[in-house]
Amino acid sequence: MKSDIHPKYEEATITCACGKVIQTRSTKKEMTVNTCSSCHPYFTGAKTMVDTEGRVDSFKKRYAKFAK
Repeated sequence: MKSDIHPKYEEATITCACGKVIQTRSTKKEMTVNTCSSCHPYFTGAKTMVDTEGRVDSFKKRYAKFAK
């Protein structure tokens, strides 16, 4: 490899919009993100899929007129 052409891989700070600060290593010193694993609905379980009508039931209802 050639020397002195690669960016420095240093300690980095990632700050989330919720306020969580993560220490890692990167070529950038500081980063700001909108969501992290502490506030993302998928990881926290706050967002659940609400299925008011079952998928099988909606399929049967949609294609019942074709079944004879």
